Amino acid sequence: MTELTGIERTARILERKKADRIGVYEHFWPDTQAAYVKAGHIKPDEDIQDHFGLDLRESWAFNYTADLDFGWEVLEETEDTKLVKNGNGATLRHHKKHSTTPENVNYTVKERPQWEKVRHLLTNIDERRIDFEGYRAAKADAKAKNKFFTCAGANVFELLHPICGHEHMLMGMALDPDWITDMVSVYTDLTITLQEILFAKEGKPDGVFYYDDLGYKQKPFLSPAMYKELIFPGHKRTIDFAHGQGLPVILHSCGYVEPLLPGFVEAGIDCLHAIEIKAGMDLLRIYKNFGDKIAFMGGLDVRALYNNDKNEIDRELEAKVPIIKQGFGFCLHSDHSIPSNVKYETYKYFIEKGFELGRY
Repeated sequence: MTELTGIERTARILERKKADRIGVYEHFWPDTQAAYVKAGHIKPDEDIQDHFGLDLRESWAFNYTADLDFGWEVLEETEDTKLVKNGNGATLRHHKKHSTTPENVNYTVKERPQWEKVRHLLTNIDERRIDFEGYRAAKADAKAKNKFFTCAGANVFELLHPICGHEHMLMGMALDPDWITDMVSVYTDLTITLQEILFAKEGKPDGVFYYDDLGYKQKPFLSPAMYKELIFPGHKRTIDFAHGQGLPVILHSCGYVEPLLPGFVEAGIDCLHAIEIKAGMDLLRIYKNFGDKIAFMGGLDVRALYNNDKNEIDRELEAKVPIIKQGFGFCLHSDHSIPSNVKYETYKYFIEKGFELGRY
């Protein structure tokens, strides 16, 4: 088969149809790109995705902050951290010297009464929530480079905890499920409406990339039954909307989410990302059980790259790629973002070896 473009290749992979080779996509920590630039491997103004020839692009076009007019209030600042209150009423500690998830300190919304006071901010549609210009530019750039372009963003689980925190959200699921159901409904409506406005004004993407971290190490955050009752309706509606627009859906979920996979598949996902090995996920087992239903992006243990040892990379790729590629629905990607301790030459070898094993 002749070489395909990123658009052609990714579209075929998401439909589990034979392409010229497996696809490739990746996420890098900002520290990693900075290290590659400092070492002279990448130019300061060069896109790391272009440099490595990745097949897919994302545009994060939506702002889900409850109060768009609040801005950020700095409560405390040290040499290493900054304590900030944001428009969700959440107080977070951000680290200034390295890339990491901020520390959750406090939340204004902890139960239904506080939610009722801010709910209206998310039901009155404000087009300031949409980055039309950024989406337009990213879409044009992807088209010019023949890359598969996705409208990316959080889905309902990942939209709830920024406003009330994981602890209060999970307690609400157990003690006040009607509150959670209402929040899921509000964010689902908002997501669909924002997409309708954006796509009508700027054109549709090639697909939708949803992020919803529903698991941690060895466990999902909630049971399959609770997922089906509370989160599934939001997944189903947002995915049905995308499919109604002719758009495939990639769902990212960190952590151990295998017990939730039947629900994901029923909701209609076309591809699962990132299949985190260190959390307990097993790419080969999941492929065996779901490879006839969905495609896969990830599932390659990023720890195999940490020691910058080609033999470790060979073992990881050789154990998985020849098997997974048989289903035609696989995109090369680590099971997590690439950290700065992975050398440039190591990641380059990872891609080259993956392509060697992943050609048809």
